[in-house]
Amino acid sequence: MERWQNKVAVVTGASSGIGAAVSKDLVAAGVKVVALARRKNRVEEIIASLPAEQQPLLTAIECDVSNLDSVNKAFDEIIAKFGGVDILINNAGCTKNGQLVTMDPEAIQSVLQTNVMGIVYCTQRAFKSMKERDVNGHVVLINSICGHKVIGGVGGTPVTNIYSPTKFAVTALTEMYRQEFNGLGSKVKITSISPGAVNTEIMGDELKQMLGQHILSPHDISNAILYTIGTPANVQIHEMIIKPAGELF
Repeated sequence: MERWQNKVAVVTGASSGIGAAVSKDLVAAGVKVVALARRKNRVEEIIASLPAEQQPLLTAIECDVSNLDSVNKAFDEIIAKFGGVDILINNAGCTKNGQLVTMDPEAIQSVLQTNVMGIVYCTQRAFKSMKERDVNGHVVLINSICGHKVIGGVGGTPVTNIYSPTKFAVTALTEMYRQEFNGLGSKVKITSISPGAVNTEIMGDELKQMLGQHILSPHDISNAILYTIGTPANVQIHEMIIKPAGELF
């Protein structure tokens, strides 16, 4: 991680879960982190909880990744303040219960906008910064085992609807970005991290109780992210699937 000292990492969905965990761990490793979240106050609480010497390394910016204007405003501020982006952790994601055949199309669209277009919006801006400065950048996409296998739910009628299709899209985006980054002659690497069950706000309490100890912590995923970006420039971890031992799915 030494080569990332004082470099700039942007983390989306940083107010809780994996985003909060990786923001803390990156800061502890000496990386300047810009934490993007709709709930900026939650990130400010995280900053206040850090040791005094680490607090200046974490910056909170309000951003809704599903909204292009919000993303552009946030990245304009990042470029103006820090000069560029070296690492992008596309972590923001959401899900809504229901069935595709009956649920409100606007709810379906909101998941698509966050889980797919949010990645596209943020990666465009981050890649532009990395390419223009000719740096060895790294883009990480937080995917899911649902991006490799359709998991509709536990028993009964599936309730995950568009979530798994959006994560399959993330799997395809990873390979598309790899080809584009190479074809455009950049030094930027791409990695997809696909966790199984993780103890975050996106997972319902009923499912957490059912899984019991067979669940990952956000820091388990953060550790994987730091390992991935810590690899030498000639090593690219394209896909990492992480499951808790004994997982049901």
